[in-house]
Amino acid sequence: MKIAFVGKGGSGKTTLSSLFIRHLAAAGRPVLAMDADINQHLAVALGMDEREAAAIPTLGDHLPEIKDYLRGDNPRIPSGAVMVKTTPPGRGSRRLPVTGPDPLLDRLSVRMLGARLLATGAFTEEDLGVACYHSKVGAVELLLNHLLDGPGEYVVVDMTAGADAFASGLFTRFDRTFLVVEPTRKAVAVYRQYRDYAATYDIPLSVIGNKITGSEDVAYLRDQIGDDLLVCLGHSPAVRAMEQGRPLSIDDLEASTRTALDTIHHTVDATPRDWDRLTRQMVDFHLKNARAWANEATGTDLAAQVDPDFVLGPDLLASR
Repeated sequence: MKIAFVGKGGSGKTTLSSLFIRHLAAAGRPVLAMDADINQHLAVALGMDEREAAAIPTLGDHLPEIKDYLRGDNPRIPSGAVMVKTTPPGRGSRRLPVTGPDPLLDRLSVRMLGARLLATGAFTEEDLGVACYHSKVGAVELLLNHLLDGPGEYVVVDMTAGADAFASGLFTRFDRTFLVVEPTRKAVAVYRQYRDYAATYDIPLSVIGNKITGSEDVAYLRDQIGDDLLVCLGHSPAVRAMEQGRPLSIDDLEASTRTALDTIHHTVDATPRDWDRLTRQMVDFHLKNARAWANEATGTDLAAQVDPDFVLGPDLLASR
């Protein structure tokens, strides 16, 4: 399962991402975590200090290497230079495991709490004023297109804030998206915007109410959000201690928080993978990007990269 955590800035999506990663890892589940937020706080939320987090290899700095590796010997892609963030896999492309040995992922990831963590990287001084963050999260989209996650394996992505993810096809790469919403009008407005965009593309969406102070907050979210509201979380002394840099064990969490994480986990496991949607949208967004900018940028017709006989499906997992 590929899972995204999204939400308004400051809603707590990075905290919820880290708690769910801890929950899965503590249960012995294979986890690949990706920090695709411009603020790059997931490693710290998982317990790493700021100096160690800053030393993690970043996907944005290794994009040419990533493209060359994923290209493999796909005859439709003559070089990594003509790959873009939406380039789909085809026959001959390299497919990546979630947790098993892989030269690329072993070089670019770090191990934390039993999970493998990848980071896109923050803006550098050279980026300021001349680049957008999607030049970095494009690596995440490429990796998600080429990942082979099987039953019982989890890919958890801490996404950019708000509806910014809709600036690329990245939002379509997930089996289940969790939107973290505070009991405020601004947060509900972000939910409605995300809900409307997601509904157009049949994206399974669930809402996690966060920073709940009492029954009135729950009632407000239930009235504004309805059945999309999955669980609500209130103040947690254990989470506050974690955010202040103190060590956290999953057993330190309050029973209500652990129950909420169980509910999120059950919701993920109950989500069927829609192979047809994932394949169709992968190709559609590649062709859309090709027409909009990528053909001109690369000087080639990127529609030729689409392998019509290559379809995402269970047979790929068997071949792995």
